[in-house]
Order: sequence, then C-alpha cells, then structure tokens
Amino acid sequence: MIVITAPTGNIGRRLLPLLLDSAPARGEELRVVVRDPARLPGTVRDRVEVITGSHGDAEVVDRAFEGADAVFWLVPPDSSRTPYDAYSGFTLPATKALAAHRVGHVVGVSALGRGTPLADRAGLVTASLAMDDLIAGTGVAHRALACPSFFENLLEEADAIRERGVFTDTVAAGRKAPLVAVADIAAVAARLLLDRSWTGTDSVPVLGPEDLSPDDLARVMSERLGRPVRYARQTLDDLRATLVGHGLDEAFVQGVADMKRAKDEGLDAGAVRTPDTATPTTFARWCAETLDPAVRS
Repeated sequence: MIVITAPTGNIGRRLLPLLLDSAPARGEELRVVVRDPARLPGTVRDRVEVITGSHGDAEVVDRAFEGADAVFWLVPPDSSRTPYDAYSGFTLPATKALAAHRVGHVVGVSALGRGTPLADRAGLVTASLAMDDLIAGTGVAHRALACPSFFENLLEEADAIRERGVFTDTVAAGRKAPLVAVADIAAVAARLLLDRSWTGTDSVPVLGPEDLSPDDLARVMSERLGRPVRYARQTLDDLRATLVGHGLDEAFVQGVADMKRAKDEGLDAGAVRTPDTATPTTFARWCAETLDPAVRS
C-alpha cells in the first residue's frame, strides 16, 4: 500500500499517473488523502482508495496510514502560519501516525541547502529541513527530495510576461542556480516509492539538467516565446510589502524573504549535479510545452 498526500497539487497530479501505470502490476494498492475528492479525475477515483480530509489532521492520517508500506509526503503551502508551524506543526500528527502504524518508507518533498552555512537562516528552507528531521526521527526509512526552485513558479508571471514582457525575482541577474520541472520531481518520487530497497535516511538532490540565471531564463524565454522578455530584479523590501499587502502572515513573509536572500547568497549551490541527481526536462522544452500556452492564453 502506497499513500499519496496532496494528490491534486503540482507534483501529486503528475505522480499519480506514474504510480497507476506501474503499481498494480507490482501488487501495490494506492490510497490518496485529499480535501476535495471531486478534484481527482474520474479515471483516478475509480482506481484508488480515497481518504477525505487534510493530512495535517491526526484522525485523517491515522486512517490513511493504517496498513501503509510507503507514504509520499508533501506539505501544502499555508501562508497564514509561521514557517515552523506551516511545516513541522502540520507534519507532527503524521509523525505519530507513521510510528503507530510502523510505516516503512517515506518520500518527502523538501529543499536544497542541508549542510551549507546558510541552512539555519534560510526561512522556509530552514523550516522544511526541520520537518525532514522530524520525519526521520520516527525511525522510518526516509528520502527527502532536495529541490531547487521550480520552473512552474514562472507560471505566476505569465500575465506580466504577456502584457509587459517582464518577470521578477529578488536574486542577482547573473546568479546561476539549479531549477527543475515538477514532472521530473514526480518521476524521482515514483521510482523511490516503487523500489523500496533503500534504507536509512538521506537527501536526494533533484537538480534539473543545468544551472540557469535570471538572464539565462530571459534569453530562453525570448527565443521560445517569440517575444522580448527581460528580468526585473525586485528588492526584498518590495517583496515583503507586496506579500504583507496580500494578507500573508508576517512571520511567513519573513520566511519567504530569508529564503530568497539565502538563495541569492548561494544556498542552492551546495549540491553537485551527477547522472544520479540531474533530471531531463530542459527549460527550453518546458517553455515550449508549458509556459508558451499559458502566456498565449
């Protein structure tokens, strides 16, 4: 039995089809935890067991983890809470259920930065790493998918790219860093969930095929979208003011700002890209397949 949390999110909705293609042939059953089952495609609802509710709720995870051999764990973003509460606070009921039901393996979505000098002052990333430690402390075999920023973050900039030919971030224009497509994260998660020969606890970097700077992104977008696109750097103060203005918790906003500052100082540069940590989707391909339709619509 494999349990998938957040099955309708960016990663989960790509992970589910991969597991559905392979798990039944291996004798694996699938169970999902979802707040709104109606968001699951009908073809999926017919092939999985559905537990309705939040996986931050003790009663829900107690039911979901009964008889489970493996869990895919992803904390949904919650900007109404402090970073620690958003990650460890949300995860604490699950750790008790993992131990109570003696779940063997957990694959979780986390962040790069562990072991770097910036790890303890990186806002949301620091909170994510503390969550990993909480899960590992249950005694399960645990793999934390250590991810950089996602290509998909740029979908939030689709309107600005379409209307003004600009996208923003807070890092230096020339700062190169790994970036990854969420489909590639899902593929790594599926592999680990289906082949559970691994033991112990570890991080698994998921690094994309190359490091890219905002200037590199602008160049590729201009080429692939057939329109000029430029990068405009935003200050951390402006970012904070914007997020607070949208009603986000001030401590959470500070966590975002601290994460952005750490990334600009090289937080994501600590992992080495190898054949095992690289993933295949290029930014150019992602632009053509995902960003271009979003900008055109």
